[in-house]
Amino acid sequence: MNSQLKEKIDQKIKEVTTKSDEIFRIINSLDHLRTHSDSFAYGIAVGRLYNSFYYQCRRILKRNPTDEEFSEFLEMLDKKQKEILDALRFD
Repeated sequence: MNSQLKEKIDQKIKEVTTKSDEIFRIINSLDHLRTHSDSFAYGIAVGRLYNSFYYQCRRILKRNPTDEEFSEFLEMLDKKQKEILDALRFD
């Protein structure tokens, strides 16, 4: 994966984990989804990260991501999954 793209995705992962309050506000505004809050929160986080990945590919590389780049993005998510989930835990 392009180093500039990888750096931007890492920055976005850090942003998602430090701004988890925004995700909780979304969940809290949708009362009927609270029973599945952990998986819903993770889904929101992954959606934000995917959107950023796709946008940064278009901005930095001036094209859509390749299958290989998408696979590398998924590997990054896999490596950071625990960190993301820990930041999204309801206490």
